[in-house]
Amino acid sequence: MKISIIGSGNVGATAAWHLLQKDFSDIAITDVVAGIAEGKALDMSHAAALLGLKHKISGTSDMSRIKDSDIVVITAGLARKPGMTRLDLLQKNAEIVKGICASIKENAPNSIVIVVTNPLDIMTYLALKITGFSAKKVFGMAGVLDTARFRHYASIASDTPSDKIETNVLGSHGDLMLPLLNYTKINGKPISSVLSKEKIDEIVDKTRNAGAEVVALLQTGSAYYAPAASIAEMAEAIARDSKKALPTCAYLNGEYGLSDLCIGVPCVLGKGGIEKIVELELSAEEKSIMRKCAEEIKQGIKELNL
Repeated sequence: MKISIIGSGNVGATAAWHLLQKDFSDIAITDVVAGIAEGKALDMSHAAALLGLKHKISGTSDMSRIKDSDIVVITAGLARKPGMTRLDLLQKNAEIVKGICASIKENAPNSIVIVVTNPLDIMTYLALKITGFSAKKVFGMAGVLDTARFRHYASIASDTPSDKIETNVLGSHGDLMLPLLNYTKINGKPISSVLSKEKIDEIVDKTRNAGAEVVALLQTGSAYYAPAASIAEMAEAIARDSKKALPTCAYLNGEYGLSDLCIGVPCVLGKGGIEKIVELELSAEEKSIMRKCAEEIKQGIKELNL
């Protein structure tokens, strides 16, 4: 299976490295700046040889080299700077994603596309419209990342290993993201029986602001280790046809009472892309938050005249 990653910055290159470590051996990374992807691919090849990994990885600035890819990951775009919101990137990254999607349509028309560029929900919708691909084959990475962040903070608060924490974070990839507390368990127990409401509210707030906190600390970039690991998690579920349920930014057509937008919901991923959208029962408050997320996303879509 050939996996191409468009954008060889920190997120794209680190995702490629994760995939190499998962034993995927046909990976192409691209970048608009000549030499960047080539240099990083060569460096990773040297490291893979040292570690005894399969290492057929190539770098290029030629978009035609994504030809016949099974999975294409879009990470290219401007990153947030301190004080910026994801929506601040809307117009500039839309132009970048439009060009990329035209190339994907031309060179990899049968591929599954995973969008990572921010603002994630709107860029996923844009990619779906520009490629014209099935909604099962164009979706975004955010819920996996946001869920990992929630698990991290819940792990610290409860002094419990993160792999013993079950949760899902849905909604938009922004300040209104929605951790499903009624479905969250710590060591098999409801989170409300383990942590106080004040502590849970603190975890939710930290999760929603985690990306901004990383940006503020780095000053010159945004998160990439966790986003890259999240990309690899989704790509592996597709490539291995694992039928794994992961929170995914998917196009909805009536599910959760929402239509004609892309938003984070639980999805079963396999070789066909999104093989099923899982509809969970939400509380009245959760439904309200999902509607607010949808309104914000649709406003961004409207600004792009889609």
